[in-house]
Amino acid sequence: MAKKRTSSKNVFTQLLGQNGLKIVLGLVASGSFVIAFGQEKISQWISLPSSSSSSSVCAEQFYKDIPPFIAKEALSKNTYPLCFNGFNVMYSGVSKTPLWVAEALTPQRLSQKIPRKDSFHEELKVPSAYRATLADYRASGYDRGHMAPNADMPTKAAQADSFSLANMVPQSPKNNQQVWRELEEATRAIVTKQKHDVYVVTGPTFTGKKLKTIGDNKVIVPTSVFKAIYIPKTGAIGAYYAPNDNSLKVKVVSICYLEEQLGMNIFPQLTEEQKRNIYKLPLNANSVKVHQEIPYGNWDAESQCAEDVSKDQLLALQKKFKTDGLSQSSNNSESSQSGMDQSTLDAIVKQLVEALLQYILQLLR
Repeated sequence: MAKKRTSSKNVFTQLLGQNGLKIVLGLVASGSFVIAFGQEKISQWISLPSSSSSSSVCAEQFYKDIPPFIAKEALSKNTYPLCFNGFNVMYSGVSKTPLWVAEALTPQRLSQKIPRKDSFHEELKVPSAYRATLADYRASGYDRGHMAPNADMPTKAAQADSFSLANMVPQSPKNNQQVWRELEEATRAIVTKQKHDVYVVTGPTFTGKKLKTIGDNKVIVPTSVFKAIYIPKTGAIGAYYAPNDNSLKVKVVSICYLEEQLGMNIFPQLTEEQKRNIYKLPLNANSVKVHQEIPYGNWDAESQCAEDVSKDQLLALQKKFKTDGLSQSSNNSESSQSGMDQSTLDAIVKQLVEALLQYILQLLR
């Protein structure tokens, strides 16, 4: 006697009857899971524009809303002004690092404690030809050194932005992990202990004829790193300047000294007299005392300060940074997604699919 065939439709009906509720619940739950999982994973590769970003928010990171001004023409080649959550960057497509990173630190901002969550990623707002990649840093012997520190960030969005390679330079391990960490802690201590607003400009210097590079994209290794600070309430001003090596050396210099090394005007809003002052900036957080202002050090009469910038030039720069910095986020969002490496896309899709299947199987058991 011939066996009665069970149609695929009947099998599906039986399965649906037996597991229908689980399947429906599984699909609903897993759909929500994938959305959350996908957003977290994708955010590691894509720095999405924030709805809170605006020209005024960008400008707030600069003292009196004016960015540093690049005086050396060679430095201006292939530059990209980028407005992030909590900091701004002038990125160089030549060095494939920032030229400067600006932050406005306030007691309120630093009262927000965000647990660190690493999410190093390429900056897709920058064209691929001018972009540093994670592979460039891998096994290079250099750290991915934050210029705007993760610990300065007041929100998760700002923290995610801080892990963009547009905010990184190849930094010597001891310089990054010891000297620079202590200087970052000292800067935050000025804000939190003495309740001062502090304007900070941080970045690399490239001096000498033969500069080392890392990776296939030839990311240029800085010869030194700097952190310039200005405290409007007290007038205290100066800059940390450290060779990018494992010597653990660091010195405090004037803004004029720094401008001479860099070929840019760090604080165009300030007078030459102000920028020649050198205050005794603390080298670690323990040196910052609650009721003791930063003492005056000396006057730099030797360094060549940057030339004054005309009002028209400053207004043009301010407008350009606001316009270009914001348009990088919106105009390049589509091209950034399409320009993502295929291997990155494949990895994201694979992880999402595997997570979805595993989640459904767990629900059906």
